[in-house]
Amino acid sequence: METTLRGVGVSHGVAIGEVRHMGTAVLEPPAKQIPADEAEREQGRARQAVEAVAADLIARGNLAGGEAQAVLEAQALMAQDPELMADVERRITVGSTAERGVYDAFAAYRALLAGAGEYLAGRVADLDDVRNRIVARLLGVPMPGVPDSDEPYVLIARDLAPADTALLDPTLVLGFVTEEGGPTSHSAILARALGVPAVVALPGAGELVEGTVIAVDGSTGEIFVEPSAEKRAELERAAAERKAALAASSGPGATSDGHKVPLLANVGGPGDVAAAVEAGAEGVGLFRTEFLFLDDSKQAPAEAKQVEAYRKVLEAFPEGRVVVRVLDAGADKPLDFLTPADEPNPALGVRGLRTLLDHPDVLRTQLTALAKAAEGLPVYLEVMAPMVADRIDAKAFADACREAGLRAKFGAMVEIPSAALRARSILQEVEFLSLGTNDLAQYTFAADRQVGAVSRLQDPWQPALLDLVAASAEAAKAESKSCGVCGEAASDPELACVLTGLGVTSLSMGAASIPYVRATLAKHTLAQCERAAAAARAADTADDARAAARAVLSGE
Repeated sequence: METTLRGVGVSHGVAIGEVRHMGTAVLEPPAKQIPADEAEREQGRARQAVEAVAADLIARGNLAGGEAQAVLEAQALMAQDPELMADVERRITVGSTAERGVYDAFAAYRALLAGAGEYLAGRVADLDDVRNRIVARLLGVPMPGVPDSDEPYVLIARDLAPADTALLDPTLVLGFVTEEGGPTSHSAILARALGVPAVVALPGAGELVEGTVIAVDGSTGEIFVEPSAEKRAELERAAAERKAALAASSGPGATSDGHKVPLLANVGGPGDVAAAVEAGAEGVGLFRTEFLFLDDSKQAPAEAKQVEAYRKVLEAFPEGRVVVRVLDAGADKPLDFLTPADEPNPALGVRGLRTLLDHPDVLRTQLTALAKAAEGLPVYLEVMAPMVADRIDAKAFADACREAGLRAKFGAMVEIPSAALRARSILQEVEFLSLGTNDLAQYTFAADRQVGAVSRLQDPWQPALLDLVAASAEAAKAESKSCGVCGEAASDPELACVLTGLGVTSLSMGAASIPYVRATLAKHTLAQCERAAAAARAADTADDARAAARAVLSGE
């Protein structure tokens, strides 16, 4: 009998297939005491396992490339955290085996972070995955992962770690469903990059029986269990229509009445450029530069290395716009040489621009490298700072850009509510704004972007979030400057129309989402987008906002 479940749709498309469950890890090793004279040997085993797991994560990242590479390299740094390793060795000294020492040290770290409410606390899947990989290696058992199957299937998991998501084979994994996670979790972001339909935050997903046929709608978040022939036909027809619309849509982003909305790509490094070009991106709206700095957490990359990497991306978009975000270190992206190790709450501490202003030499080198990388190229380079809170921050960044001799537009990311509320003040110092809706939602609702339990507050359709977007766009219009969106909100085609109606001047997203957004924008006039935006802001909940905007866009 057909039943319908609802989670959070995070990656477009429809998948119909049999359920296969992710393997369950051997989580807890036996607790037993070892003689004191074995402690040194056990500590050596622990160190070897940690290094092997870190190397494996880096190798997986190299295979996956692009954004996934940066995520997995960050996870490798997590495995090698010196404080964690010191705790493991201390536990072994007092009698734990290597595997038990690792298990208990990670458990303590996890509990400490969760209790402090830190940003990293939400990276539950990442942290647990690192622990499981180390413990599995020490126990000599295979690391459970994606099921072995010759036939395509829909993958079900409590959550998916980046190491699993990054290397999914789209020819076998038709789509996936998780109990945990949110619309801006690593799993969601990587699913969009892979083009795999996905639904997260579905309560009871693990109770779906192995072999059951389900249909996953990654756009609506609906799961149809044992769908009828009529439902299958309806979903397949909708998918075919969507595919035809995508094929028919090309060229620059614009509404049906010609209002231009440049569609840009979010890239995590040179590896993401080919997909962005293939999708018809008109440039890059968010070039994350962290991938360079994660190669070595002990020191910043040399200027020459930075110049080489930046130029590869800039060359791919001749006469296009490339917006580079300077290093966003801190919180979930700690770097030993930059970020303090003892902050009680890194998400609310020294991160983003604050970190760079504390280390002006690192900022100066990056800005100088960007200036050199752009020399002789017809590209329109724009450089922006993360985590700008007020005009003082904006001025400090603009001054640093000028001092480095950077010939580019200087901008500020709006990720903190204060920046949205005082956007016009910030625009006295910089030339454009870029809304990072993932972090803006997190700070607006005090809801960690990785925690499934608060995913409704991470929904980019939340009217309060739309109000902050509108405030920023209105300020930019008043100052005759631009205001783009580079958060994951831009990847939702209907929400892209609403953002356009709010006055946003460009949209940047993962390359896989660009055709969907282009096709949807092309079906609606600017006036329709404005009416949809007004209807969404008049609602009280995210679901009501989505329904109200959809009604306007569908002509109901």
